[in-house]
Amino acid sequence: MDSHIITPGPYRATKLWNEVTRLFRAGMPVRKHRQNFRHHASCFTAAAAVDWLHQLLQSNSNFGPEVTRQQTLQLLKKFLKNHVIEDVKGRWGTEDLEDNHMLFRFPSASPLKPIPCPAPAPDSRSIKKRPSLRDREGFFRLRNLKKQEKDSMENVDPALQTLQDESNPPTEEQQHQRRELTLEDEQEIWRDVTLTHLQRILGVSSLDEVLDQRHINPQNIIHNMTNVNKHGVVTLEDKSNDLPHWVLSAMKSLANWPKYDSDQPSYPGFERDVFKTVSDYFYSLPQPLLTYELYELFINVLGVLQPQCERVAIEALQLCTLLLPPASRRKLQLLMRMASRISQNVDMPRLHPAIGTRTLMVHTFSGCVLSSAEDCDLDELLATRLVSFLMDHQQSVLSVPEYLRSAIRDHIHYLRAVQVPVDTGPNDGADPVCVPMPMYAFCKQISGAEFEQQKAESSQKAMEELLEILLTDRNLTEKDRRKKLKQFQRQYPDIYSRRFPSCGEQSKTDSKPKIKPPLLNIKKTFSLRN
Repeated sequence: MDSHIITPGPYRATKLWNEVTRLFRAGMPVRKHRQNFRHHASCFTAAAAVDWLHQLLQSNSNFGPEVTRQQTLQLLKKFLKNHVIEDVKGRWGTEDLEDNHMLFRFPSASPLKPIPCPAPAPDSRSIKKRPSLRDREGFFRLRNLKKQEKDSMENVDPALQTLQDESNPPTEEQQHQRRELTLEDEQEIWRDVTLTHLQRILGVSSLDEVLDQRHINPQNIIHNMTNVNKHGVVTLEDKSNDLPHWVLSAMKSLANWPKYDSDQPSYPGFERDVFKTVSDYFYSLPQPLLTYELYELFINVLGVLQPQCERVAIEALQLCTLLLPPASRRKLQLLMRMASRISQNVDMPRLHPAIGTRTLMVHTFSGCVLSSAEDCDLDELLATRLVSFLMDHQQSVLSVPEYLRSAIRDHIHYLRAVQVPVDTGPNDGADPVCVPMPMYAFCKQISGAEFEQQKAESSQKAMEELLEILLTDRNLTEKDRRKKLKQFQRQYPDIYSRRFPSCGEQSKTDSKPKIKPPLLNIKKTFSLRN
């Protein structure tokens, strides 16, 4: 069945719903069935629909193999409620559907949901977004506005910019118009640089399509990147927002099973009771750990959760989780660490009689990690895939990206050194002398074939350089050099043959008579007779 990946963008959940609906209607086999002594044409049983849709969801790159049969049945119930399907008597609107041989069919009307139109531009009376440093006119504009090259360096070298500033020193009037970088300016830099990286990773023209930036607090980013312990977990200044002591104790007991505190009770089924205590606490929280405000953002990150884009997905989730409130990020870190350890612990008794430990972890905590404020048809399926990825890569995703911290620190240090220009309005039509914004370049996504080709070319280039080193290294004796060259020739004959194209030429060269160095010192007047 032809399917495609729904790329990041606005209303991604609705687009995914329409995609699944289209594939189900186009591919689900229908035929004539008999029920209660009557024949019904072009219909299917509920059990057959569960089988076919379950296989579709597991093979679809937008959902993945973590989808269970029970989740598929729940989705079919939502299909019946939203009139994607109906029973053979034309009834729909309820979720009365079980995994049995009841007959259903497709209605004649299209069940696709309309994509909402973008909201109109807000008027002056609506709430306006607080302007950032990026929005202030001239703050990051170059003195002479030139066309920037597409393949720019990752960071503008401060040394090069300093040389430019020395060649064009500001006038005395311009020096008086500069001011120092304020705390608010620094916070906006943390926010803007982080969002700029995230926008380029997701490949969207604007983050406004997937994120309401009014909900982004730069202090959360700063806290999540600077206040961490030696294990990389966020530390909180206000302990009242932390996990209760009894929940932490229960999570440690499960994560370190069977090594637990001897003071705790031990009886058959004790681990199941502890697990239920932990899950009940997380479901009692007022909102999911990834927050309602960031729901649309994380739904769009699922668009890059492809096997060939694993590194990109990790970087995107790194930046997204930095936007969380510190208390939510800390809870998420501790929960994912516990779930990952439990799923990998072979000594852990079965926590459910019919479900495997890993599957239980994913489906138990998916609802308390990601969900929307409004009832969404695909919440459970999407949350399952995200939690599964977080469990497998929790150590990388929930770590602080050092490249981002270095970029922000260097940029703030540079702006402090040159100071910030004061916005003085128009200056006789001339461009203000302003601080340039560092240009960032990001990795471009390539196909698997291109990756393999680049890997082979890089490896061959490295081997060619190694061969040149063997030929020119003066510290090697001739015996060792010949030995290593023969070994290189056996292991990399293609590279060796390109360096020494023809053995015939070598043989001709070797056949030429060679004059030994001692004979060069013999005088012409020397005679055998004498």
